[in-house]
Amino acid sequence: MGFFSKIKEGLKKTRDAMMQSMQRILNSFTKIDEELFEQLEETMIMGDMGVETSVEICDRLRKLVKERGVKEPAKIMDLIEEVISDMMGEENELHLTTKPSVIMVIGVNGAGKTTTIGKMCHQFKQEGKKVIVAAADTFRAAAIEQLEVWTERAGVEIVKHAEGSDPAAVVFDSITAAVARECDVVIVDTAGRLHNKKNLMNELDKINRILVQKAEGCDIETLLVLDATTGQNAVNQAKLFSQVANITGIVLTKLDGTAKGGIVVSIKNELGIPVKLVGVGEKIDDLQPFNNKDFVRALFDRPEELDKAETIISEESPVEEIAVNEPVVEEITM
Repeated sequence: MGFFSKIKEGLKKTRDAMMQSMQRILNSFTKIDEELFEQLEETMIMGDMGVETSVEICDRLRKLVKERGVKEPAKIMDLIEEVISDMMGEENELHLTTKPSVIMVIGVNGAGKTTTIGKMCHQFKQEGKKVIVAAADTFRAAAIEQLEVWTERAGVEIVKHAEGSDPAAVVFDSITAAVARECDVVIVDTAGRLHNKKNLMNELDKINRILVQKAEGCDIETLLVLDATTGQNAVNQAKLFSQVANITGIVLTKLDGTAKGGIVVSIKNELGIPVKLVGVGEKIDDLQPFNNKDFVRALFDRPEELDKAETIISEESPVEEIAVNEPVVEEITM
């Protein structure tokens, strides 16, 4: 199953909640007026796009409607898709061109950091890359043990110290080992103690200094793992973590289990941080590179329009009825 099929399936709850609600609003109006925009804005906010982003989308809609002389409410959904597509911008892939490249993974406990690291290890290994994991969350023995299980399963190396050791020392040893063993990727796990921001800031600061010193010239990605099911709380986490780390991308987990997929747009628009990886299932290959265009296509997938089109084709061309009714599976292989 390609990314489009997976993200389409993963966004089903978001489509059923927010997108269908917007479509019902548009269907209930015979003209475009301020009440229509207000109802759309409220629906977007309820869909976890956030107040700031929802207001901006509706402001852009008002402008487009006026500029293009749009009179029919039914045509507004296409404009919403255009605005969100513009907000999402261009593609944002992981930048890992050096040997080694470093991925520092941050996020609160419970967001899916360990699982994300395990899935990344598996995928890099499948690509033929040599990976080493730095178990730098030394404050929880369970975190080190869980990483050991994942690294053993993926067949990659791990560098660990005793519980309570200096996380920066683990990173130092990991980079040293990666260079000596000619590894392609170093994945660094970190503690998720956001409630103690000062300590976390000091810890990440120290790790960054080690990376600058030991991994000079290497590509460094700092990925924040967020749980999509927490909605706007995830956006707030991103705001707080961006104060203590130079986040280069978001890993959004559990997108398939929530109707709050609108936070993808909110994070990109309000924080300027791109989503680079997305979890759309529990299988080891369900962590996928995020594709902006496919996300927007899947979010605005409108099967009722397809049904209408197929009915018209079927009525006009009965000879083609068998071909029209055959299932079509569109896959985009990343």
